[in-house]
Amino acid sequence: MARMDVVSKQTAQKIERLAEQVMRAVKGGKNPFVEIPVRSLANVRFDPRKRIVQLGGQRQKRYFFNVAMAKKFMQTFLVSDACKELVESGKTTSIRDLYYITKHTIGETRQNTFEEQDESDPIIEDLEVALDALREELHLFASRKGSMVGPITIRDSGDTIDLRRMGSGGWAVPSIVEENVIEFVRHEARYVLLIEKDAVWTRFNEDKFWKRERCVILQGGGQPPRGVRRLVQRLHAELKLPVYVLVDNDPWGFYIYSVMKQGSINLAYESMRMAVPDARFVGLSSFDKDKFRLPANVAIKMDDGDVSRAKQMLGYPWFKEARWQREIQEMVRSGVKFELEALSRRGISFITEEYLPRKLKEKDWLE
Repeated sequence: MARMDVVSKQTAQKIERLAEQVMRAVKGGKNPFVEIPVRSLANVRFDPRKRIVQLGGQRQKRYFFNVAMAKKFMQTFLVSDACKELVESGKTTSIRDLYYITKHTIGETRQNTFEEQDESDPIIEDLEVALDALREELHLFASRKGSMVGPITIRDSGDTIDLRRMGSGGWAVPSIVEENVIEFVRHEARYVLLIEKDAVWTRFNEDKFWKRERCVILQGGGQPPRGVRRLVQRLHAELKLPVYVLVDNDPWGFYIYSVMKQGSINLAYESMRMAVPDARFVGLSSFDKDKFRLPANVAIKMDDGDVSRAKQMLGYPWFKEARWQREIQEMVRSGVKFELEALSRRGISFITEEYLPRKLKEKDWLE
């Protein structure tokens, strides 16, 4: 068994306690069960004091001696056993690999423990909330997605990396970015800029915006994956760096911002470790088309789904502030949306040389 750090020891102990609870029930002649917080919209609420989306107190019991629950009960312990082995060995694996590790035919039957990965992934999430442990603490990772550069030096699994010298591609943000893996060594950054799209991030990197502005720039390829969100939260919480979010002017862009700021419904149980309530929205705004004189031919007409989604957002508690209501109402009124690339019509580097510097100088952002 590998030497475990404090977090790994605690995670292994949580899995052991879960198993011990079941064994006590069996020895007592009772129907063993696992109690899991309900992960549904009905059990999610917005905490106005903390300004994040959180999981409520509803819980459900998954019994072994129940035809409808027995398979998931078995799957829960297959996954937990595999995770315990990973934690104790000091190894990590992908959620895809875990699916293959735990999949097999049961005895002489034709039944498999798992048929597809979309069966095992929810079990991992169930285990996270049942144990109050991040997927990353269970030594599971997802595919890398996200890039980062800036005036900061980190230590990644013992290797010191200067993110000022990462070339055109940047440092690939891993899925697991916890303190025992990624350590912040030193930095001269003034803030963090999260950019929705890889192509726009490339423009900022090529123009050395991060060097001129002394900032860290990241992208997550659309909706940021957990690794990127967690890393941004750590940069904000540990280094006290302000966070700015640059996304398309459409309902999806606004949603990406809201997830970074308040957390998501699907991962409400992890909002405390991923959300940044003080994150600032720096565009693209519904009013920027006039303020920055964008040509009419770069506008994209919103479809019925866009309009419906925007109207739903008007009811979100975190968008109740008057300026956000005005912002979303203008999008609905105009019936058009704009991608960040629309700014390129004013010049290939307009976004890095004029648009964002002016936004930051004038403090023209939404919170």
